[in-house]
Order: sequence, then C-alpha cells, then structure tokens
Amino acid sequence: MIKAACYVRVSTENQLENYSIEEQTDRLQSFCSAKDIKIVKFYTDGGYSGGNTNRPALQKMLADIEKRQINAVIVYKLDRLSRSQKDTLMLIEDKFLANDVDFISVNENFDTSTPFGRAMIGILSVFAQLEKDQITERFTMGRIGRAKQGYFHGGGYAPTGYDYIDGELIVNEYEALQVRELFERFKKGYSIHNCWRYMQSHYTTKYGAWKSEVLVRDVLKNEVYIGKIKFAGKTYPGKHTPIIPEDLFYEVQNILQHRRSYESTYGRSPFRAATLLSGFIYCGRCQARYHGEHGNYSCYSRTKGSPKYIMDPNCKNKKWKIEKLDQLVIDFICSFDYTASLHTPAEPKAPDYSRQIAEIEKKIDRMLDLYQLGSISLDTISLRVDALTREKDALTKAMENQNKPARMEDFIAAKDKFVSILQSGTLEEKRACLGILVKKIVIDDENVNIILNEF
Repeated sequence: MIKAACYVRVSTENQLENYSIEEQTDRLQSFCSAKDIKIVKFYTDGGYSGGNTNRPALQKMLADIEKRQINAVIVYKLDRLSRSQKDTLMLIEDKFLANDVDFISVNENFDTSTPFGRAMIGILSVFAQLEKDQITERFTMGRIGRAKQGYFHGGGYAPTGYDYIDGELIVNEYEALQVRELFERFKKGYSIHNCWRYMQSHYTTKYGAWKSEVLVRDVLKNEVYIGKIKFAGKTYPGKHTPIIPEDLFYEVQNILQHRRSYESTYGRSPFRAATLLSGFIYCGRCQARYHGEHGNYSCYSRTKGSPKYIMDPNCKNKKWKIEKLDQLVIDFICSFDYTASLHTPAEPKAPDYSRQIAEIEKKIDRMLDLYQLGSISLDTISLRVDALTREKDALTKAMENQNKPARMEDFIAAKDKFVSILQSGTLEEKRACLGILVKKIVIDDENVNIILNEF
C-alpha cells in the first residue's frame, strides 16, 4: 500500500478562490480513499507564498521524506507545491525521486511513477512559473502607477521626516526639523562625519539614533524632501508636502558632487572637498549658481557642466579666479564693522509647533496614567517619557530660536573666529563661519555684491 503525505498550501490571495485548506483536504481524502492510498499525514502551510520553499510544513515534510516515512507526495494542484519552475523541478527530482518518493497531482491527473507523468511535470511547471511572473509584472506595474500618481511606494518604512499614514507621507514635524537642520549644517561646510556626530548626539528619530554616515548621506541625497517620488530610476511629482526648498536641496547636491570629484582625484578628504565659497555664489544675470573648477569660479550656465543647473545657455557672465574672489570676500568680512550696522530685523516667519507640543504633553499624561494604574513598568515609562520630553524640548527650542533674530554678538563672534582661523583653520571651519555671516554672493561681471545675513 502507498503511504502518502498530502501537502496543502494557501496564500492570502488564494483563500479567496476555490483552493481553501478545507477544499483541498476534502478532495485529497476522496482521491486517496478511491485509490486505496494510506494518508500518513497532512502537511499544511496556511498563508505562505508558493514563490519560495521557505515554508514550515514543506520543510517538515522534506525532513520526514529523508527519514523514509513516506513513499508518495500528493497535492491537489501542481502550483500548491510551488509556483517556481526551478523549485518545482528541484523538489521533485532532488527531494522526491532521489528518495524513491513519487509525486501525484490530483487536478492534472498524472504522477511521476510513469514517464509521461515526469514529462508533464516539466511542462506544467513552466506555466506555473509564467503565472508567477505575470503576477510579479502586474504588481510592478501597480507600483509604477502609484509612483506616477505621486504616492510613496516604500510601504510602512517612511523616510526620516515623514510618517506613513493611510498610504500617504505625512510630515513628522520633530523629524522634519532635524532634516532641515542637517541640510543647513551641511550647506555651511561641515563634513558628512561631523554632521553625523552632531545629529547622533542631539536627536533621535522613530527608528532610534542617527546610526551612521550612510544614513546622513542618504537623507541629503533623497529627492523625497523636495516633494518628489522616485521609482525604477524615474522621478515623479509627489503628493506629499516638501520639507526642503529646492534651491537648498540642489545646492547641497552641488557640494556633494564637488566633494566626490575631489575625492576621486586626490583621495578622500572631507575638509578639502569644496572651495571656500562653494554654495554661496550666484550669477547676477541668469540666477544660476557658480561653482569652482580649474582655478575659477564659473557660472553653471556658461560652463554647461550639469544641465539641471543651467538657467540661460547664452549667459556670458565673468569667471573669477578662485584666489582673487576668495581674497576679496575675506577682506570684506575682516573689515566689516557689525557694531556700526545695527538695524531693526525683519519680522521672522517662524513655524508653529504648538499643536505638536500639546500632543506630546497629552502622551506624557497618558503614560503617567498607565503607570498609576499599574499597566506599565517604571523602567518602560521612564524611557518613553524621557524620549517624549526630549522631543518636546527640541520643538520648544526651535520655536524660541525662530521667534527671535540672531543677536549681533553672534555675528561678531563668528567674524572674530573667522579672522582668527584664516591661517590655521580648516576649510570646514571657515565655511561654517561664513554660513553664519553671508547669505549669498552675487556676481555681475566685475561687480561683486556680498549680501550678509540679517541680525
């Protein structure tokens, strides 16, 4: 008498079809009864894909086959065993037949005890693979369609700065604040390593700490922060709210590109990857940015080095020698008298985090209530309340900083430090001081307009 293992599988999709566990079990029992086959055991994988063999019941059945406990495997339909042509043939030839175990598929009405049955296995497994490939293609097309409509395709793993709610990216204000600070800090000339250590020591996100320099670099390069969605190598306008202005984002990309170019030529050096004024200079004629190359600061529109930075391909604005323009700006900063330039600052436009702060306070109150009810341990509540308090303090500090202009003393201190490090300081340190002092530098042929930040 044949001693058979009956294998049953359903995926989430197939539970809606006629291949339920109960349906397969009934038909296999009827088949074995009619053929006088003894069923040793039913092996059932509920909710597992047929695209791979990583299924607990299947693995248990294979282990029992190795122990010579059965001499036939019976399924209701071939694709219940596998939807992969490679896996189907591997299971039948390397696992079943190699251990003198025949394979029978009830629906297709054949078995491997006959030459015709073995030939049909190969043919039908091709169609099982075809169906799997078609499902994959439809799924991919669906994701492309969502990307074209502006929807994020990363599932529940939202990028830092956003939460994934009801299929959409929603700004997480606490994390968005961190992302903005990271972009501004990098723009001022700080290295990737410095930015990482700073973020790691000051902030946490929903995923924990800022864990690596790779994470910092990925955030700085991610177009999602300017409202774009990228999928399969193509970029589409997103439906979510941008966190970073486009001009800041592309300025940062420009700095990253300069650093990569330098490192590929001279070796890795985060402090020498950009010129002193990289990211500060703009063309007064076409409004494109200037960049440093071959000893000159040049308008992107004129050099046509990168199409996305070209504003006017006919622009003929002057190139400036890097040493000459650097010295001109250095002389201006060193001689500028901040104490004689005090003026009333413009009204700041500050973000309002009051709603988010109120929500955090409610969460803290709820955590304390749970502790009083004995529903949560002291260690757990301490960790959670500490994290919420840090988030609240950061948002409160951000509001306070945005609601008051920078003090004149800050500019004087930045200028004094800039002067003191001209000879011995690193390029990163000098650029950090310039980031506090200078808003932008506008070039119009021989005219150089150095626009300072307001205080």
